[in-house]
Amino acid sequence: MKKIIALLGILTLTVSCKTASTATSDLTLKNAFKNKFYIGTAMSLPQIYEKDVKSVEIIKNQFSSIIAENCMKSMFLQPEEGKFFFDDADKFVAFGEKNKMFIIGHTLIWHSQLPKWFFVDKDGKDVSAEVLKQRMKNHITTVVSRYKGRVKGWDVVNEAIMEDGTYRKSKFYEILGEEFIPLAFQYAQEADPNAELYYNDYNEWHPGKVKTVSKMVQTLKSRGIRIDGVGMQTHVGLDTPSIAEYEKAILDYAANGVKVNVTEMEISALPSPWGTSANVSDKVEYEAKMNPYTAGLPENVKAEWENRYLDFFRLFIKHQDKIRRVTLWGTTDAQSWKNDFPVKGRTDYPLLFDRNNQAKPVVEKIIQLTKEK
Repeated sequence: MKKIIALLGILTLTVSCKTASTATSDLTLKNAFKNKFYIGTAMSLPQIYEKDVKSVEIIKNQFSSIIAENCMKSMFLQPEEGKFFFDDADKFVAFGEKNKMFIIGHTLIWHSQLPKWFFVDKDGKDVSAEVLKQRMKNHITTVVSRYKGRVKGWDVVNEAIMEDGTYRKSKFYEILGEEFIPLAFQYAQEADPNAELYYNDYNEWHPGKVKTVSKMVQTLKSRGIRIDGVGMQTHVGLDTPSIAEYEKAILDYAANGVKVNVTEMEISALPSPWGTSANVSDKVEYEAKMNPYTAGLPENVKAEWENRYLDFFRLFIKHQDKIRRVTLWGTTDAQSWKNDFPVKGRTDYPLLFDRNNQAKPVVEKIIQLTKEK
C-alpha cells in the first residue's frame, strides 16, 4: 500500500511539473499573438550566424517573424555592379526556414545604405532614366528571384515621402520622378508573384505623409500593380505620436485595402534633441543631457515607458484585423541602434529584453493583454 501511495505521489509530482513546464512555455509572445498577427524582430549578423547564443534563443522562443537589420540592403548585397554577395542573406533566410518563421526582406529600393555606383556612370555623372531603370530591375529581379517562395514579404521601397507629403528629393526621384515607385513594385511582383509587397516609412502618422502614401497605394492598385501593405516604422519616444494620431493612420491606410505592418518598433525613454526624426543621416553632437540614464531608467521613467508599450499593444490588438505583423527593431537593449543615435555614446533601453537577455516585466503584461476580452 505504501508503495502504491509513493508511486501516486511521484506520478502527481510528474504531472504537475509537466503542467508547470507547459504553462511556462506558453507564455511567449509568438504563442500569445498566434491567432492575431506575426510578432517579429530584426536580426543582426551575430544572431544570424548564431554567435550571440542567448539572444538567438530569445528569437527562436519568442518571435514568429524575422527581418534582416542590415544584410539585405543594397550596399551589402551588390557592392559592385553585377557582383552580388549573398552569404549573409542566405544564412538569414536559412535561419528563418529552419525555425518556421515568416521571413521579411529589407529593403530593395532605398536612397540610403546604397552602393555609390548605383546612380552614376564611369565619369561620375548621373545615369540616364533608362540606365537607372535597368539597374533597379536587375537588382530587384536578382534578389527577389533568388529567394522566391522563401522570403514571404519585401519592403520594396523605403522612406520615399517626407512628412509634409512631398517626395524625398533622392536620386531615384531626381532621375525617374514618382515613377520609380511603381517600377520597383512592378519588378518585384514579376520576380515573385506570390510574395507580399510593402511600402515602408517612418513618421507615417503625419497627415501629409498619410495622404501621399494613400494616393500612392491607390495609384498602384489602379494600374494593376500589387501592394499588400504599408509599413509604419515605429521608432517612437514617450510623447510623440499620440495613440490617437497613430490609430488614425492605421485606419486611413487600411481604408485603401492594404494591411498595416508595424515595423522597426522600439520606444526610447531618452530625450530627443530634434523632435521625432528617425532619419539615419540626422546626427547631433554628444551632450551629457542627452544621455541621462547611463545606470538604468529611474522607476518613474520605467513605468512611463512600460505604459507606453502597453498602450501601443492595446491599439494593435484592437485593430488586429488590419495588422499583418508587429516587428521590434532588435531583440535586446544591447543590440539596439538607439544606443548611438542620434547621439554617439548614448545608453538607451528601448526593447523588450534587457542587456542580460532577460525579458522585462512588460513582456508578460503584453502577453496578458492578449487574454483580455
